[in-house]
Amino acid sequence: MDFSTFLIQVLNGFQYGFLLFLVASGLTLVFGIMGIINLAHGAFYMLGAYLTYWLIGYTGNLFLAILGGILIMAVLGYLIERLAISYLYDRDHLHQVLLTYGLILIIDDLQKILWGTDFYSVPVPEILAGGIQMTENQEYPIYRLFISVVCMILAAGLYVLINKTKLGMMIRAGASNREMSQALGIDISKIFAIVFSLGVTLAAFSGMIGSPISSVFPGMGSEILIVSFVVVVVGGIGSVKGAFVGAMIIGLADTFGTVLLPEFASVVVYAVMAIVLLWRPQGLFGQT
Repeated sequence: MDFSTFLIQVLNGFQYGFLLFLVASGLTLVFGIMGIINLAHGAFYMLGAYLTYWLIGYTGNLFLAILGGILIMAVLGYLIERLAISYLYDRDHLHQVLLTYGLILIIDDLQKILWGTDFYSVPVPEILAGGIQMTENQEYPIYRLFISVVCMILAAGLYVLINKTKLGMMIRAGASNREMSQALGIDISKIFAIVFSLGVTLAAFSGMIGSPISSVFPGMGSEILIVSFVVVVVGGIGSVKGAFVGAMIIGLADTFGTVLLPEFASVVVYAVMAIVLLWRPQGLFGQT
């Protein structure tokens, strides 16, 4: 593998890692802060991709389609938390698994009713089409670089939100001690609704922005959900920083595993997880 090919694979690994981070950060927020095991997280990723495909048919513009999709998913996430998830906080994980698995079945059936079982493609915006010349025969797509930049901005924004704002302080307080936070006057039910809506929107946005570089198809959320759980475990449950580092590690491992060890590509990611857990059972940034 020459240097230019190596560099392209590194960029691909980071770009995939950034998309994983958007999904995994929402997953770790919901699980780490609210204590909810959300198996439907991957279904929201799929729904975001389908909404982009659908809305771009009306707007003719990817950015407007994504903006509309974000608004729809934010409202949907808030309603799901108020109407369903809010009844699970005092129940065990079995009830959470059953309800969120039920959400998967509902979303999958709605997707088939609305869009069928065909594979769809979302066009790359003309302004971001083409690539940057890496060598005489190789170029790197501009849109993939755009994804990486947008995800880095979102990662920085999420860090600021959680660590530097009043809302973030209330979120961290609720995660640390729910009863004490309520006694101090923090409306934890409202905070949890915001956190769940944010997690759903992050997962959906990952599907939206990633749809032009992959097909939109039924069940596409299942694989991303499994890999996102791996990211959360590697990074440490409840840690956004851990989700970021874990996503970068898994993104690179998956990319280079596919290139260097295609026969064992599906094993590489889980081997990385096993090594991390043998070293730190709580994950890289998980609490002891």
